[in-house]
Amino acid sequence: MVQGTFGYLDPEYMQTNQLTEKSDVYSFGVVLVELLTGKKALSYDRQEELRNLASYFLSTLKKCDLFRSLEDNIVSEKNNEELISISTLAKRCLYVKGEDRPTMKEVAIELEGLRPSRKHSKM
Repeated sequence: MVQGTFGYLDPEYMQTNQLTEKSDVYSFGVVLVELLTGKKALSYDRQEELRNLASYFLSTLKKCDLFRSLEDNIVSEKNNEELISISTLAKRCLYVKGEDRPTMKEVAIELEGLRPSRKHSKM
């Protein structure tokens, strides 16, 4: 029996009762969005159709309102490109169809590519 927390569960699993390696990718996408927004995966403070953080986040992206949804203390002019890249990655992780999501290896490679060069930090 699979157990999970609503808000993190792959919507494809909810329909098919089949877990795949892409189910974890969806859950990781929710965690990324939690880090970006500072909000919980499920909130009864939002309108009913937006209580699920994934739905709320995707709605803000659709409205081109990304920066309003992000946690204030992570937004600066210096990191806008990185925030957009991470948000785009999170969006891809949250695709409803698992086959459209990246693999966890692809996610890790993309995130690694966003890390600042260590050469500069050792000076």
